[in-house]
Amino acid sequence: MANAIRALAMDAVQAANSGHPGAPMGMAEISVALWSRHLRHNPADPHWADRDRFVLSNGHGSMLIYALLHLTGYDLPIGELKAFRQLHSKTPGHPEVGITPGVETTTGPLGQGITNAVGLALAEKLLATEFNRDGHTIVDHRTYVFLGDGCLMEGISHEACALAGAWKLNKLIALYDDNGISIDGQVTPWFIDNTALRFVAYGWNVIGPVDGHDVAAVDEAIAKAKQSADKPSLIICKTTIGKGSPNRAGTAKAHGEALGAEEIKLTREALGWSHEPFVIPSEAYAAWDAKAAGAAAQAEWQQRFAAYEAAHPALAAEFKRRMAGALPKNFAEVAVQAIVAAHEKAETVASRKASQLALEAFTAALPELLGGSADLTGSNLTNTKSTPALRFGREGQVVTTEDGKIGRHINYGVREFGMAAIMNGVALHGGYIPYGGTFLTFSDYSRNAIRMAALMKQRVIHVFTHDSIGLGEDGPTHQSVEHAASLRLIPNLDVWRPADTAETVVAWTMAIGNTTRPSALLLSRQNLPYAPKATFDDITKGAYVLADPAEVGLKKKPQAVIIATGSEVQLALHAQAALAKDGIAVRVVSMPSTTVFDRQDMAYKAEVLPAGLPRIAVEAGVTDYWWKYGCAAVVGIDTYGESAPAGVLFKHFGFTPENVADTVRAVLGR
Repeated sequence: MANAIRALAMDAVQAANSGHPGAPMGMAEISVALWSRHLRHNPADPHWADRDRFVLSNGHGSMLIYALLHLTGYDLPIGELKAFRQLHSKTPGHPEVGITPGVETTTGPLGQGITNAVGLALAEKLLATEFNRDGHTIVDHRTYVFLGDGCLMEGISHEACALAGAWKLNKLIALYDDNGISIDGQVTPWFIDNTALRFVAYGWNVIGPVDGHDVAAVDEAIAKAKQSADKPSLIICKTTIGKGSPNRAGTAKAHGEALGAEEIKLTREALGWSHEPFVIPSEAYAAWDAKAAGAAAQAEWQQRFAAYEAAHPALAAEFKRRMAGALPKNFAEVAVQAIVAAHEKAETVASRKASQLALEAFTAALPELLGGSADLTGSNLTNTKSTPALRFGREGQVVTTEDGKIGRHINYGVREFGMAAIMNGVALHGGYIPYGGTFLTFSDYSRNAIRMAALMKQRVIHVFTHDSIGLGEDGPTHQSVEHAASLRLIPNLDVWRPADTAETVVAWTMAIGNTTRPSALLLSRQNLPYAPKATFDDITKGAYVLADPAEVGLKKKPQAVIIATGSEVQLALHAQAALAKDGIAVRVVSMPSTTVFDRQDMAYKAEVLPAGLPRIAVEAGVTDYWWKYGCAAVVGIDTYGESAPAGVLFKHFGFTPENVADTVRAVLGR
């Protein structure tokens, strides 16, 4: 069974002349122990709700998971393995969720797989507390992770594993491929951590080192880990990278390049593997086949779920809805009520506060909203009356409120990257819609996890407050200048920078309803007046005409268009009024989401931004992004900020109605 993995890995990498054969060859026996003796999964239904989750955190060893999926009976025929790393195959260079059946998360950026796994395990624990009832256990599965030295070197592994210990995620079991080799060679000159003591300090159950090439020893270690009642487990497996290769085993040469035809020939001889490339003997297929066992395991769960459904029909229906990612039938009504309320109240509040007001309505209506903050709850305002703090008891249980509800606001600590990647894991698991907050300038810490959410098409919501120089005295280290533009460059990420309470509610509505994209909400620290508007429907299109010349008493067609976002919308409105006194007619377009507006049809874009009218953009950020809209001028900031009160800074950097009006005059030659 182990040699079947080795053969497929070296053959596929050789055929592609690209890839990483060393990890699959070195982790073959670990895989036999886990996948054939412990992992509960059904190849015929990769999305079975109560399956165990498996994460290959060291995703460069992707041929390991492809071999396992193929051998155990998933819809991954041998032809796909032969097309390893080729265009449109189901076997890309690193595992990608949604491409390959059975892959739970996209891995490759090291450290993020184990962090996703923490999110997967957290979701399981919370769902079990929320839905299981006496005599009826419908959520009861484990999350298994393979990881290597590289994952442990990445700082995010510290963020995630410390939280896993604090949260007592006892159903999280990580198997560490301790082979001592990375691309640059023996890791001892740069990786001297005492990994066992490090994880003991996190509150983990540490097992080993065990011989990673002894299936029985690994099997026994996994069985022991499954007995842990209140701690996640790390099993340290000592292995030889590229095991089986006479000249490459134990060296960096086995890590990231094809073995070569001659070395593969020698490896086949050393292993006693006489089969041609990509040929697996029937007895190996028979030993690996998990279809019957998987079908039986799922059938047994279906029986349990049927009994649960008979005893608790409302809970069962809610569980199915949540796991399907569907919103309640009354969601649209809740959203409309929240938007109308924002319009009627017309409050002057910071958009971060407007966000909290929206969340009060949405978290009350949507029990799947799972919030949090990276140690900035009081600033991000991500907590609500419906989301008490998540806490765990001494024995590892989730602490519930007096009425039996779980905590739904997570204190992530100062761990922005970890928070973002854990949210990805929660979203991947299903059952919750995660959102988390920090300052916009710290989105840089989170960026690669945001990118991964976009790549994986996961509904994850990032709440980024203190969105500009408007945060004031904290100075340029905390003042976002380039971040809005930078986030807008990430494909498949919706970025919202709302100007008032109504736009903020719409941003939340769109983010919650978008099942195939993550969203970033960029919110102000300072108060923003409500901008009266005739309609709300067009806000959902990302940009709309907020005020035409008629709104300021001019019966003339617009001579120019001012495009603004967030706090700068008010500057545009004041500039419009000032220009009207000189008889200059200007349209103000609020563009809370450039990314959403860019997806609209050409007719709507032309309606909002008519051809032939000069365009002037206003945003307290870098100017480069705005030239794509054919602007004649941009009022922005291409330097870092300063430390001073917000009002002083806006005036200092030219964010005043007078400067905006003067810019329009200059464009029009007036």
